Amino acid sequence: MLNALVTNLAAEETPNPLIPAWYDIIWSALWFVVILVVVWKVALPRFTKMLDERSAAIEGNIAKADEAQKQAEAALEEYTRQLAEARTEAGEIREAAREDGKKIIAEAKDAATSEAARVTAAAHTQIEAERQTALVSLRSEVGTLALDLAGGVVGETLSDDARATAVVDRFLADLEASEAAK
Repeated sequence: MLNALVTNLAAEETPNPLIPAWYDIIWSALWFVVILVVVWKVALPRFTKMLDERSAAIEGNIAKADEAQKQAEAALEEYTRQLAEARTEAGEIREAAREDGKKIIAEAKDAATSEAARVTAAAHTQIEAERQTALVSLRSEVGTLALDLAGGVVGETLSDDARATAVVDRFLADLEASEAAK
């Protein structure tokens, strides 16, 4: 029985499940052609246009990036150049300041030396004036004392100014001569 059933089934023509029917092939081909035409005429131009725009935008951005990089490199070179100039100028300013400092120090030393010389000369002048004043004062005091002593020794008063002055001058000259001999 099973044999008969298999034989009956084999005798009948059964369609192959892998091969579709002829009407399915025609309708599928028709819709395939319609979809292909729509994609070819509508979607593909839009897609191509969009890709072209995107490509142009990317190329534009690359060009902008290249330009920005060139500007950045130029700015870096300018900055480096300015930095080098600033360092050179700072060195020159430092050197000029050192020279000015040396000049100021030399001028201050010269001014101090001349001021010291002036003060020393003024001090010497003042000392000499005071020495002369002291000498005059000492002469008059020594003369007075010498006259009093001489008057006490001689027993008379030496009141004659011209004579007293001559005696005092002679006494002081003898005194200075004895000091110079030592």
